[in-house]
Amino acid sequence: MERWDRIGRAAAYGAAAALVPYLVIKVSWVVGSLLGLLPVGRGFSLGGWLVLNTLTIGMAAAGITLGLALVRPWGMRIPGPLVGFLAWVGSGFLVSILPFVVVSTLINSEAGSSAGSGNSGADAAIPAWEAALLQCSFAGTGIALAVALPAYLWRRWPHALRRPERTDPHGSSGPVWPVVTGAVTGLAWLYWAAGGSLGIAHRDERPAGWHVLVGVSACWALVASGAVLALVRRRSTRLPYPLLLASAWLGSGSMFAWSGWRLPATVYVALANPSDISYPENVAVAVTLHITAVLTGVGIMRTLLRGEPGRASVTDSTRQPAERVGRLP
Repeated sequence: MERWDRIGRAAAYGAAAALVPYLVIKVSWVVGSLLGLLPVGRGFSLGGWLVLNTLTIGMAAAGITLGLALVRPWGMRIPGPLVGFLAWVGSGFLVSILPFVVVSTLINSEAGSSAGSGNSGADAAIPAWEAALLQCSFAGTGIALAVALPAYLWRRWPHALRRPERTDPHGSSGPVWPVVTGAVTGLAWLYWAAGGSLGIAHRDERPAGWHVLVGVSACWALVASGAVLALVRRRSTRLPYPLLLASAWLGSGSMFAWSGWRLPATVYVALANPSDISYPENVAVAVTLHITAVLTGVGIMRTLLRGEPGRASVTDSTRQPAERVGRLP
């Protein structure tokens, strides 16, 4: 385990370092737009452009802080629920954006110059090298966190990653409604990603990137539903317990983070009705699915945090490794 811990610590530093170029670029966009030296992204007003990029600057700063918290001694003293929530939301964003970036890059490279006519918002204002650097920052952070986070969890809450004892092999250890709502939401998104038109208001406004992102979200919703179903049922399964735990964690985080992000944006577009922005989905259907996804993500996380009889929960075990903090480098 010492070798795995060293790898996890190096990955945590790598996650923080990977976000630095993203942070620098976003700060330069804000400063350059205020001074009139850089153009505003296509489809944005100056105020909207500044608000969006200021928000992403805060997210990047939080990501850098999270990466350092996973390796520095003071990270072991941060309240467990805060670290867990930030890691849950951050990993939820990244596991969806990484496949989206990879697939979108392949689609755009195959489409050639015609891909530049898509409505990706700010792409006309971004040089190719900046776009590549932003994608590398996302990819590097996601890969590094995928290694650093399990190492941190094992270091701080080793008991939470072990399969609990099953006293009743035919019973259930949690509610099943997140399984149902997650599966329904995932199937609806998968139907849209495959080209289904039921619930779509603007059929001609579905670029390839939209299909990819909706499809990735659908896959994570279905993965989370299947994983939590295996966890709440007391019947044995051949899948490793850490794999089920990670799948439920990442899938629920993806649903909560992305639908929590898109829900206010969808409501804003529906109420403000801007002339240069429109979503292909029917607003009522999209809002219903996003609300369901957010509630499902919270429900799955509550299921994961339920304390088993005779087993310390994640939040309760926060105090267990306190004596180890002084020995951390």
